[in-house]
Amino acid sequence: MRISSILLCFLWMAVSAQEIQPSDALVQEGVSKELASFRKKQLSEVSYNLSFAIPKDKEQSIQSKLVVQLKISDVNQPLYFDFNEKKESLQSMMINGQSITVFHEKEHLIIPKKWLKLGQNIIEIEFAAGNLSLNRNSDYLYTLLVPDRARTLFPCFDQPDIKATYTMVITAPKEWEVLTGAVVAEQTSQDDFVTYHFKKSDKMSTYLFSFVAGKFAKVTMNPGHFNMTMLYRESDTAKIKASSNVIFDLHEKSLSFLEKYTQRPFPFQKFDFATIPAHPFGGMEHVGAIQYKESTLFLDNSATNTEKLDRGKLIAHETAHTWFGNLVTMKWFDDVWMKEVFANFMADKIMNPTFPEINHDLQFVLAHYPAAYGEDRSAGTHPIKQTLPNLKNAGSLYGSIIYDKAPIMMRQLETAMGADRFQKGIQKYMQRFANDNADWNDLVVILDQETPLNIKKWSKVWVNQSSRPLLNDVVVYDAKNKIKSFEIHQKAEDGSSNVWPQIFEIGLVYPDSVKVIKVRLEGRVTKLKEAIGLTKPNVIIYNYNGYGYGVFPVDAFNLSQIAVIPNEVARAYSYINLYENVLTGKITPIMAFGCFLKGIEMEKNELIVRLLSGQLRDIYWMYFTEKQQQANQKGLENLAYESLKKDLPPNIKKIFFGLFNSIAYSETGKERLFRIWNKEDVFNNLKLNEDDYANIAMDLAVFQHPKAVEIMEKTRLSTTNPDKQKRLDFLLPSLSDDQEVRDAFMLSLKEEKNRVKAPWVISALGYLNHPLRQGSSQKHLRFCLDLVEEIQRTGDLFFPKRWLTASIGRYSSNFAYNVVAVFFKENPDFSPVLKRKLLQATDGLYRAQKIKRDTE
Repeated sequence: MRISSILLCFLWMAVSAQEIQPSDALVQEGVSKELASFRKKQLSEVSYNLSFAIPKDKEQSIQSKLVVQLKISDVNQPLYFDFNEKKESLQSMMINGQSITVFHEKEHLIIPKKWLKLGQNIIEIEFAAGNLSLNRNSDYLYTLLVPDRARTLFPCFDQPDIKATYTMVITAPKEWEVLTGAVVAEQTSQDDFVTYHFKKSDKMSTYLFSFVAGKFAKVTMNPGHFNMTMLYRESDTAKIKASSNVIFDLHEKSLSFLEKYTQRPFPFQKFDFATIPAHPFGGMEHVGAIQYKESTLFLDNSATNTEKLDRGKLIAHETAHTWFGNLVTMKWFDDVWMKEVFANFMADKIMNPTFPEINHDLQFVLAHYPAAYGEDRSAGTHPIKQTLPNLKNAGSLYGSIIYDKAPIMMRQLETAMGADRFQKGIQKYMQRFANDNADWNDLVVILDQETPLNIKKWSKVWVNQSSRPLLNDVVVYDAKNKIKSFEIHQKAEDGSSNVWPQIFEIGLVYPDSVKVIKVRLEGRVTKLKEAIGLTKPNVIIYNYNGYGYGVFPVDAFNLSQIAVIPNEVARAYSYINLYENVLTGKITPIMAFGCFLKGIEMEKNELIVRLLSGQLRDIYWMYFTEKQQQANQKGLENLAYESLKKDLPPNIKKIFFGLFNSIAYSETGKERLFRIWNKEDVFNNLKLNEDDYANIAMDLAVFQHPKAVEIMEKTRLSTTNPDKQKRLDFLLPSLSDDQEVRDAFMLSLKEEKNRVKAPWVISALGYLNHPLRQGSSQKHLRFCLDLVEEIQRTGDLFFPKRWLTASIGRYSSNFAYNVVAVFFKENPDFSPVLKRKLLQATDGLYRAQKIKRDTE
């Protein structure tokens, strides 16, 4: 009898396995493009009915239930849910009223085809919610499911082109607030818990589904369109008072602009948002329930104009996603750049009337060009549109190429088409694909109808190819010092045959005027006929209007002229271009450093002062030899400190304070910094808040001030916000003057539980790998590289690159260079997507090695 039972069991398992018939092309870890394409044809009319019971103790599992209704048109294959959790989390399953065995293989929940029927099907699953993307804290949690993390929370069809509705029931502790993408229909209380029943949501992709629950304060306002609700944990009353009305007003202005630009009214049932401490992103555009990093939204009266503009652009960016991403969604994540480029592009447009005192052409250049160049110049660069065989690698697509190079590309396209034609094409695109999915080719077809420009050909290099052009000029003068011929030559930095069609301006600078010439590059060589016959200028300023893209010629003998260029955009881009010429080896770091020093002393524009401050720090810490650092440290420190005494606007003075704070590691500098922290020295127009004083304390610890322990203890005791206290407690070991404590902290990051707060980890890595500590921390570099695949598997989509940038990306030494070389040699099969991130993060390291060799 026992033998017969075992045989029957084996026979049953064999038959069941045969019924599943998993296809190798479909059942892979992650979500393959093949599976996504098949399911898009197999499924339709999907709706999720979800319930989550959240306990008070974050260590307890969240018991959950899912009821999925869908229409099936193909029953020749099993039904494949995505569920990247342990099989043990799946407790029971029913389909069309029949209880069935749970089959879970390679991160998929598989329903045999024999249980499926053509037409409507209902699947019921009881399970324990996955924790990976729940971001659970002791008194709050929030889901963050982009790009493929919905499948780590509940069984679903985790691909952007299967949009669905969600009906939610959430039970949470009674003192908690709960926010989802739908309106509350009713709520009931029982004992210490409240159950919220939400109405059916609008249709959305799985990555846009979310909920937030926890101890939050709540405020509701109607700034014009309708009621909006904000959840927040910020406790600083000055920040709350200074920020709340502004936050709602910025959302309202963004909505109004986008409705007018797209000619489509707000498309969803609600528009609420939550601010989250230590959120790993600036924001996330979940339908009806946007999430923001709290510190970015809540500013006090000490905030600079740049910080206020950054807040405004962040809000405009996430609001723009309502139309670009949420309403019209990419078909597959290889076009994720489309939603991001339009969000950034529209954010720039939205903020123009909101901040009339700011030069927005200048702001566009400074916001996008340095970041875009930072990745595009590296050996890890990639096209704007990338290939993506499996959704599990979608996180690797994100970075400055899509957030910064793509808006530059889109502005070039708008310029080439004309703004009116471009806008008309976007409106048609919205009309055609509202509540649907589209790819870049769909948009190209529509835009092509609005312009004689061959956009498909134009985008071949801008969208589908990587790298940037290096431009040179050949200018010939006649005997009378008139321009006889003027040619601009371009070649691809990566050695390819690519040629970038683009439009920009050059400025011919004369003693009393500037002659601006519009340049339209089409081929490898462009002849400027308009320049012929003009008198030889004192200096030629390339990319005068900041529209061009690439590395332009620079006159090494006239660097002093940059500071006196009257046009702010031309002046700022000249500084950017000079920096890029340092990294390509055409200008020495010391020459550029002198130019930046002169510039920052003369500059009146806050945005350009901030640019120069960053460039000075980069040159000093990354590209100077130790001898050059010793020769220039005191001068840079004194320049920054003496600027604090000058009669400067508060915003500019705050930038000089940041520069001083970063460089004040001499004995004199440390004492001056201590006196500022201790409020013994107070400078007129320098507004510092609690966060600023905490940052000073941490820098004093890194600089090894003799009272560092006492300073940190006082800082901790004076920190009133509990979330900020927890952050400071986390960072303390990384700030310790005890090398063993720092080493133990570094090694503790091997445990996933110690990496849950990614922004905290990145801050800690920055302190551990500060240039002044690299002699004792470099031994951990190989550990950081060996751990990066685990970081990708368990962390958010930006974490791997930020982990690398905050560790080995801070080094310029030969030791670090060799660590990378040995790592690549010993890991020939290292993940290609992570290799690209590593090459991006270490671009400065590679260039510093060459620059320093040439200097020495």
